[in-house]
Amino acid sequence: MNQVTASTTPDKAFPVSWDQFHRDCRALTWRLNEAGPFHAVVAITRGGLVPAAIVARELGVRVIDTVCIASYDHTNQSKLMVLKGISDATAQLGGGTGKGLLIVDDLVDTGATARVVRAMIPDAHFATVYAKPLGKPLVDTFITEVSQDTWIYFPWDLGLAFAPPLRDGAA
Repeated sequence: MNQVTASTTPDKAFPVSWDQFHRDCRALTWRLNEAGPFHAVVAITRGGLVPAAIVARELGVRVIDTVCIASYDHTNQSKLMVLKGISDATAQLGGGTGKGLLIVDDLVDTGATARVVRAMIPDAHFATVYAKPLGKPLVDTFITEVSQDTWIYFPWDLGLAFAPPLRDGAA
């Protein structure tokens, strides 16, 4: 399990800028364009909100729903809590099994969240921007694989700051 606490740092860091994230989301959409059409996009919150908006726009999908799951408290992964499932209206679009629905998340890490959402809508197409080895078998489409010991710093978690050179111990 990838955890970062105040007393530890990740083995590897992968900071992602807004520009890079947008390019990666559009690349994901290019792959998804041939997997559709989709009746609706289901974003896994909160990390899936931004990529879901980009993907939905690029695919021309107007129905966007959310599955709200809490699994991280900043950088510590904890027990999963389903805070909100998909709406009945969205479930009906997928015939109750998810067929024709597109699940979008920013990352599949250990696969714990993906398993929960897959159980809700097993026939949906599951797409993430980034995938780690433990979670990768649970997604249908992704763009970039990163190692399990890499912590991805998403643009909404970053601010502008000085970055020391790698030779000086920067992550």
